[in-house]
Amino acid sequence: MPKGSPNKNTIRVERYKKKAGYKTKTFSLKSGLTDAFAEACKRAGVSQASVIARAMREFIDSGEDASK
Repeated sequence: MPKGSPNKNTIRVERYKKKAGYKTKTFSLKSGLTDAFAEACKRAGVSQASVIARAMREFIDSGEDASK
């Protein structure tokens, strides 16, 4: 559950995310890259999460060895 004093909606959303199998991932990238990515997604009319998820699926499906 969320920390602090979450409101009822926050609790409901967190419960849904857990039930639906969502996880939050946090990582650090250079601001120039993230700004350009956000702008490109906005121009394309797609969410950043959908582009990242698609890239993750494509990488998994390709069977590439990340250590190369």
